[in-house]
Amino acid sequence: MPTIITEDEDPRPTVTAEVEKLVYGGEGLARVEGQVLLTPFVLPGERIQVLTKRAKAGLLRGASPEILRPSLQRVVPRCEYFGTCGGCQYQHADYALQLEAKRGILRETLQRLGGITYEEEISEINSEPWNYRNRVQLHFSERRVGFRQSESHDLRPITHCEISSPAINDVIAKLNEAVRRREWPEFLRSLEVFTNEDQIQFNVLDSERPVAARFFTWCESFFPSLVQNSINYNVAEYPFRVSRGSFFQVNRFLIGKLVQEALGDISGEQAIDLYAGVGLFSLPLARRFKAVDAVERSGPAYRDLQWNTSQQVTNVRTAQRSADDFLRGVTETPEFLLVDPPRAGLGIDTTKEILRVAPVQVTYVSCDVSTMARDLQKLVTSYTINRVTLVDLFPQTYHFESVVHLRRK
Repeated sequence: MPTIITEDEDPRPTVTAEVEKLVYGGEGLARVEGQVLLTPFVLPGERIQVLTKRAKAGLLRGASPEILRPSLQRVVPRCEYFGTCGGCQYQHADYALQLEAKRGILRETLQRLGGITYEEEISEINSEPWNYRNRVQLHFSERRVGFRQSESHDLRPITHCEISSPAINDVIAKLNEAVRRREWPEFLRSLEVFTNEDQIQFNVLDSERPVAARFFTWCESFFPSLVQNSINYNVAEYPFRVSRGSFFQVNRFLIGKLVQEALGDISGEQAIDLYAGVGLFSLPLARRFKAVDAVERSGPAYRDLQWNTSQQVTNVRTAQRSADDFLRGVTETPEFLLVDPPRAGLGIDTTKEILRVAPVQVTYVSCDVSTMARDLQKLVTSYTINRVTLVDLFPQTYHFESVVHLRRK
């Protein structure tokens, strides 16, 4: 019989269980006599034996799983760092199973957190599941390059990354050489690398002391394509300036398809693009609508947004304000509103203002299904969900992008 943990018992007994499904976060869910057991690196249908630890009442955490009966969809991970680097959660799963699990998680989260029963088919957009990332965060310690281990600040040294682009992997290889040189600043802790495959951009994220400009000049001896400020990134026929500190989508294969899914064939008089970033959606909207308001709060992204719109279109008005503050000043109902918020979602104030402004159509682009479900719970009081699409921007991980199309009732 499985062991049921109480406060006075051994905190790490071994239990045997059947995995039911994958849940958001990458873990497999099983049940042990009324208690939920969450364990990483397992798959639905597998029989497992794990060490357990009580997380809270009714919830156990499993570790060091032994697979007693493996799933037919279990595959050999492509990367030798899988399970220790903290970056991927699904490399042991066939890609078809990854997509199936994510669709199930999207549907279940809408129901559980949003009270939304969506019974229609969830559309899916995916592409090459390897070497897709155009941006990574690298960490440094004791002249080593790597990623943070899962749930830890410890460094996992690496020489390559199977989900990162060829240009990123070239950077990782050369940084492994650079960190051994005396010129390397040992106080540098974290560096973000962004690339369009022709140019490379470095952004210091964590350093015990300021990094001098000569460091970047020295880096050019390793990286001739290193740019000091912004990268020019082309999506379809649209060129975007992306500076340090500006957000941009990380899947180099699917950025254009994400834009097409979000906008479809929408057109009209007036549109609003909230959380506009550098203008990824604003520029295509400008060709479809007579007037577009693009709203972005972040300073670096807003400056790129101004530049990108001023160079290519004349019918986009930019505003450096928070989404809810901007909407408070809107007195006319726009035909279309696009929102692409950060992981925190829209929040109460912005959702309230959207309902007041009452756009005819709303498209919600989300990188966090939990906060999106919370926001949609309020929006569906006035809107009908027309279509839900899973865009798998993050293969081999539990993350994914969702696009939800709504129309005012």
